[in-house]
Amino acid sequence: MKSAVIIPAYNEEQTIGKVIEAVKQVPFIAETIVVSDGSTDNTAEIARALGAKVVTLEQNLGKGGAMMVGINNTDADVVLFLDADLIGLQPLHVVDLLLPVLEGRAEMTVGIFDHGRLATDLAQFIAPYLSGQRAVKSQLFRQISNLELTRYGVEVALTRFAKTAGISVVEVELRDMTHVMKEEKMGVVRGFMARLRMYWDIARCVRRG
Repeated sequence: MKSAVIIPAYNEEQTIGKVIEAVKQVPFIAETIVVSDGSTDNTAEIARALGAKVVTLEQNLGKGGAMMVGINNTDADVVLFLDADLIGLQPLHVVDLLLPVLEGRAEMTVGIFDHGRLATDLAQFIAPYLSGQRAVKSQLFRQISNLELTRYGVEVALTRFAKTAGISVVEVELRDMTHVMKEEKMGVVRGFMARLRMYWDIARCVRRG
């Protein structure tokens, strides 16, 4: 089966390079797709220079919309979604997330941070369904309606779909990995407001259930 990695990214020039470099070390990945979701920094240029296929969106669609754009730009049988702000991503993490789906042991995997740092480890321990690191069969992803409207609630929508459709899901430990928090990217005030918007998107998806 053909596999691809899709990385939705909004102004992630500080971290996107390391994420792509780790992915590029996994030989069985056919393509790496970065969806620059209305970025105004050098995210797209850095990704392109590192050999990724870049889809540039003029307007910010939100995470769900960017992921759907990525799906529509590949014919891979299995896709792995990775956040663009990961810290500590290693090729083995990528392999561990993909292999259960490629080998038919699961239809979806969900990556859980472990021994990264307390704030992100604790958040994923409490709510593992919010993880953005997931491998899934493309045909299943395309069955989820209105995913492009979920924005940051996309992980909730994916988890709900897996549960209602009876899809087999395997949790994968991502040791020594974490991500940059919004307050670190944008400053305390702007980061906090962005976090509130993210929680609102998540809450809307939860209520729909």
